[in-house]
Amino acid sequence: MTFQDIRSDVIGGTALGIARFVIVVALTFLGLLALTFFIGRVVPIDPVLAVVGDRATPEQYEVARVAMGLERPLIVQFFSYVGDVLRFDLGMSTSTNRPVAEDLARVFPATLEMATLGILIGVGLGVPAGVLAAAWQGSWVDQVIRVFALLGYSVPAFWLGLVGLAVFYAWLGWVEGPGRVSIFYDGMTPVVTGLLTVDAVLDGDWAVFRSAWSHIILPATILGVFSLAYIARMTRSFMLDQLSQEYITTARVKGVPEWRVIWVHAFGSIRVPLITVIGLSYAGLLEGSVMIETVFSWPGIGNYLTTALFNADMNAVLGATLVIGAVFILINKVSDVLYRVLDPRSR
Repeated sequence: MTFQDIRSDVIGGTALGIARFVIVVALTFLGLLALTFFIGRVVPIDPVLAVVGDRATPEQYEVARVAMGLERPLIVQFFSYVGDVLRFDLGMSTSTNRPVAEDLARVFPATLEMATLGILIGVGLGVPAGVLAAAWQGSWVDQVIRVFALLGYSVPAFWLGLVGLAVFYAWLGWVEGPGRVSIFYDGMTPVVTGLLTVDAVLDGDWAVFRSAWSHIILPATILGVFSLAYIARMTRSFMLDQLSQEYITTARVKGVPEWRVIWVHAFGSIRVPLITVIGLSYAGLLEGSVMIETVFSWPGIGNYLTTALFNADMNAVLGATLVIGAVFILINKVSDVLYRVLDPRSR
């Protein structure tokens, strides 16, 4: 076989893999669209009444119903819905009187910023804690980490948030209170990425950065505690399984330093399953930050979704659900790509 033949096979395999990836993502997203669409049709909330109010006349109700396209067959409504979503048209929010896509573009970066900092805390502390707990199995270090992980996984988020505000904001004064930034600095930083701390650094406004950091560090740390607990427990479980394998015993018999046995041989073998754990934990923080955002008055997608539910704003609810589902799909596909990078056997 010539070099040209090998090159053609590699290019063909890459193109086939990309095509398969695109098809899987498209079908998954289509299923998500179908799910959100039919949920919006079966919930006991009349979208027409949400617009015209319960005092509208039957004539006004019918005009609004026709204007919203709800008189058409369900399958026609679904394909119209798919077309609207592909044009980034998620309808109008009855709560804000603005396009839902515009609202989501405004609130999602706040959740993304807090969840990203939370997962960095969770991974930065949870992975080493899980490795140490496995390496010193049965010791006091292992017991302390296991108890902390259990508490972090079982304590209600809203309670931990309220306690954090009472202790670190009201009593000690180490952090600032609810909100994303102090009122004095609100709107002073030009929006570039939507991530306030990043935009403040890009603008060189360190006063805004300090205020934004002081507001985000407490809710992000509380989110990080939940991801830390889950990641530490799973890392410990993965490491214990690998440390009992024969190749680890062989490495120790050969005189390989213990730190190398743990961090290179054993930890290197758990990177692939650990990616799944971290990816799911990150997606969970993006999706499950509703209570934290409510407690801290954080203007993110969780707070937006809660307000939309209370106001029966179905366009906003479905739009937020669609974004959260798309994030799950994206993170899963990124995890698949990382599998192939870290584990040649999956290629």
